[in-house]
Amino acid sequence: MEEIYEIISNKIRESGYEPEVDGREIYDEICDNIEGRENGSYIFMTKPFDDTVFEYNVQIFDEDFNLSTITITKGDKIYKVNFDD
Repeated sequence: MEEIYEIISNKIRESGYEPEVDGREIYDEICDNIEGRENGSYIFMTKPFDDTVFEYNVQIFDEDFNLSTITITKGDKIYKVNFDD
C-alpha cells in the first residue's frame, strides 16, 4: 500500500501543487467516501483548507476502485492530476 500512497503524493507534486500532501490521507478519505456506495462513477469534493478544493473522479467496482483524476483548485490556480495515463 505504501507504493500507492507514494504514487498519489508524487503525481500531485508533479502537477505543480506545492503544499505537502499525504497520499495515505487522500486514499483513506476516498475509501471513507466510497464505503457503502453502489458500483459506478462518482465525483467527491473536499475542502481541506479555506482556499483549496480537491475534486476526486472515482469509479467504484465490486472489490476495488479506480481513482481517475484529482483536480485541485487553490485560489485562482487549478492543478490537474491524471492517474489513467
